[in-house]
Amino acid sequence: MNSAVLVFPGINRERDMARTLKIVSGNETAMVWHAERALPAGTDLVVIPGGFSYGDYLRCGAIAARSPVMDAVRAHAARGGLVLGVCNGFQILCESGLLPGVLMRNQQLKFICRDVYLKVERSDTPFTRGYNAGQVIRVPVAHGEGNYVADGETIARLEGEGRVLFRYSSPDGIIDPDWNHNGAINAIAGIVNAGGNVLGMMPHPENHVESIMGCTDGRGLFAGLVQHFEKAA
Repeated sequence: MNSAVLVFPGINRERDMARTLKIVSGNETAMVWHAERALPAGTDLVVIPGGFSYGDYLRCGAIAARSPVMDAVRAHAARGGLVLGVCNGFQILCESGLLPGVLMRNQQLKFICRDVYLKVERSDTPFTRGYNAGQVIRVPVAHGEGNYVADGETIARLEGEGRVLFRYSSPDGIIDPDWNHNGAINAIAGIVNAGGNVLGMMPHPENHVESIMGCTDGRGLFAGLVQHFEKAA
């Protein structure tokens, strides 16, 4: 699996992501500066990591979404290439039009930094094949604008087409407002595009892949991606 991690001014999770990809896939990861106009040849997976691109000015991800490299990312996605956006990466994907909706201020207007529980809705996608449908995983969040919002028609389409892959839940998988930490509509924590090849999610699975961290629940996402490409080879 050949991966490329995008780097914008203010991004601060690129090394975490590159380390995780190397641990799970065994391959080095290309770091791609935002001003580049092309992805490395043979790129399978593009990852937009978390952080605070351009200081979160205007709107989170709004400036980064207009960087030169994003044209190459759109072309990659249009060819069916996989794209993963985490936290600020999710915001950038929404601002760039690769995913619908927008990430707003957390409902309680506070920055959230803690472990949360996610219910995996499907296991038949490249991003979730490392899990079982209905499985609950524990991963960290660290964001001030993670409240996913979209109009009613968009939400109905996402739900009807099975494009919600992760929801905030209780440890036993109950979807409850008390466990919806940022107030996202329908407790949405991660969605895919209509083609199923672009995933945006607010939590950080890359930080729960090594046992030294006390939890390895995030590893399944990356292991599943490796299996996806091995099967395709």
